[in-house]
Amino acid sequence: MDRLIEFVSHHPYLITLFLALVAAFILTEMQRNARGISPQELTQLVNSRQARIVDLRHAQEFRDGHITDSENVPYSQFNDKAVALAKAGKPVILVCGLGQVSGLAAKSLKLAGSHETYRLTGGISAWRQAGLPLVR
Repeated sequence: MDRLIEFVSHHPYLITLFLALVAAFILTEMQRNARGISPQELTQLVNSRQARIVDLRHAQEFRDGHITDSENVPYSQFNDKAVALAKAGKPVILVCGLGQVSGLAAKSLKLAGSHETYRLTGGISAWRQAGLPLVR
């Protein structure tokens, strides 16, 4: 503990930078507007609550492999369809390549009136890493 105090007192710029990065990370996560879920939780939501899976990747990436029963709405066209998705009344799970774009789309969906929005943490890459099947 004494060494920690000594380190903090000798490196105030590093500590300040570290705290700023932690705060930035927390703010970024809070702005995503959707709860991140694992591939297993995605499967449970679809089976128990008939959640809709929306794949935000480009059409070619979607054709190369996607989650069963997911619908392709490229992110560039997502804002046009957000209102219709929000009005459907079912939970919406957003999927992208790595899990980054889905957070942005979730914000649009929330503004459109959706109350239950989820994003697949890690995107389709996490789905593949879990060894789960993709439809081509």
